Amino acid sequence: MLTTAAAPLCLHKSMRIKKTQKQKHKQFHQNAKPNLSFPKSSPTPLLIDHKPHNHTKLQALEAILHDLRACIQNGITVDAQIFTSLLETCFQLQAFDHGFRIHRLIPSILLRKNVALSSKLLRLYASSGRIEEAHQLFDQMSRRNDSAFAWNSLISGYAELGLYEDAMALYFQMAEEGVAPDRFTFPRVVKACGGIGSISVGEEVHRHIVRRGFADDGFVLNALVDMYSKCGDIVKARKVFDKIVCKDSVSWNSMLTGYVRHGLPSQALSIFRRMLRDGFEPDAVTISTLVAGTQSLKLGRQIHGWVIRYGSQWNLSIANSLIVLYSNHGKLDQARWLFDRMPERDVVSWNSIISAHRKDPKAITYLSRLQKADVRPDVVTFVSLLSACAHSGLIEVGEGLFSMMREDYGIVPSMEHYACMVNLYGRSGLIEEAYGIIEKRMEFEAGPTVWGALLYACYLHHNVDIGKIAAGCLFELEPDNEHNFELLMNIYSNAGRVEDAEKVRKMMADRGFTQT
Repeated sequence: MLTTAAAPLCLHKSMRIKKTQKQKHKQFHQNAKPNLSFPKSSPTPLLIDHKPHNHTKLQALEAILHDLRACIQNGITVDAQIFTSLLETCFQLQAFDHGFRIHRLIPSILLRKNVALSSKLLRLYASSGRIEEAHQLFDQMSRRNDSAFAWNSLISGYAELGLYEDAMALYFQMAEEGVAPDRFTFPRVVKACGGIGSISVGEEVHRHIVRRGFADDGFVLNALVDMYSKCGDIVKARKVFDKIVCKDSVSWNSMLTGYVRHGLPSQALSIFRRMLRDGFEPDAVTISTLVAGTQSLKLGRQIHGWVIRYGSQWNLSIANSLIVLYSNHGKLDQARWLFDRMPERDVVSWNSIISAHRKDPKAITYLSRLQKADVRPDVVTFVSLLSACAHSGLIEVGEGLFSMMREDYGIVPSMEHYACMVNLYGRSGLIEEAYGIIEKRMEFEAGPTVWGALLYACYLHHNVDIGKIAAGCLFELEPDNEHNFELLMNIYSNAGRVEDAEKVRKMMADRGFTQT
C-alpha cells in the first residue's frame, strides 16, 4: 500500500471530491487502449447475427439496439456479457449516446452485481465528460476495489476535464483503500500532477512509481517527461527522457514540446534533429506547438523547411501555426502568403490572420471574407477585430462590431471584449465614455485588463482624476504589478503634481519595487 503520510501528500486531505463540478465538457480520445483487468468480452450471438456489409458501424449498432430493446420487451433475459460487449463497442466507436441508451436497458440489480459491466459503463460516462454520473456509478459499486479499472477511468475523466485536484484526491483515496495501481493508473495521475503544477506532489508520485516497479515502463516514463516539463523542471524531464530505453514518438514529442515550453530553441532543435535521425517524425500537434511557441524565427523557418520537404505544409493545424509564427515576428507578407494559399481554412485560420493584423485596419477586411466563406466568427475573432479598431481609432466600426457580436452571433461579451472597448474609447481620448463602459455597461466586475486599459488611456491623455480611480482598483487587484504604479506616478508628474508623484514613489519603495 502506498504511504500518504509524507508532507506533499497532505494535499489529499484538503482535496475533497465535489459533488457538483463546473462543467468543462470536452471529449477526448484515449491515446492508448489498455489491457483491461477484466476478461476481454467475446462475441455473442446477438452481435454475430448482425454483420451488414452495407451499413456503417453506427448503423449496425443502432440495429442491434433495436433488436435488444425488442428482446427485453418480449421478456427475454439478456446476459450481462451482451451488455458488456455493447458498452465496449460504444466506447471504441465513441458512440456515447448509444451507450447511455443501453444503460437505460440494464436492470439495476445486474449493474450492482456485475463489476465488469458497471466498470465499462462508468468508463463511458467518464470519457464523455459526464463526470458526475460516472462518480455516482462509482459510489454505487460494491466491488470497485477488485481492480484499478474503475479508479483509472474516473481519475482519467477528472483529469481530462481539467479537474486535476479531484483526480489527485481519487488517487490518494485509492491508495488508502489498498487498491493496487497498475501501469495505466500512473500516466493519468502524473497528468493531473502536471495540471496542478506541483513539483513536490509529482516527485512523490514518481517515488510511488519506482516502489511499484513501473520505473522502466515507457508508457509511464513518457508521462513523467511531460509532467516535469509542465511543473517547471526541464532538467528532470530530460533525465527521465534519457532513461527511456526504447523511445517512441510520444517520448520525442513530449521532450520537444517541453523545450519549446521553456523557451529553449537550441535544445528543441537538437532534439528535433535527433528525432528525425532516429526515424521518428513529429506529429502535427507537436509541430504546431513547436512552431507557434518558438521565439526563434530561425528555428521556425528550419521547421517550416522540414514540413515542406515532408509534404505537411498544408496540414490545417501546421499551416495555422506557421501564420502565427510569421505574424509574431512581423513577417505579415509571409503570413498572408500562407493564408491565401491554404486549401482549407477553419475559424482558427481566420483568427490567426486577423490577429496578425490586430494593429492594422486591414483586419476588418478579413471579416467580410470570413462571412463570405460561411465561417462563423467566435469570441477570439471579435477580440482581434476590436483590438484592430482600437489601434486604428475606428470608433464607429468598433461599436458596430460589438453590437454585431451580441445581436447577430449571440456571443456574450467577455472581459477581453470589454477591455477592447475601453481601449477603443480611451485611445481616442474619450476617457469619460471609456469609464462609462465599466460603470454602466459591464455585467460583472472589471478585471485587471479592463482597468489597465483605462489607466493607460489616462496616461496617454493626461486624465488625473479617472487615472487615480483606475490605479486604485489595480493596486487592489494586482498589488505586485510595478507597471501600474509607474503609470500613475507618470500621470501625476506630467500634470505637475510633484507631491502626489512622490507619494507613489514612496509606495513603490515600501513594496520593494526597483525604480528606473
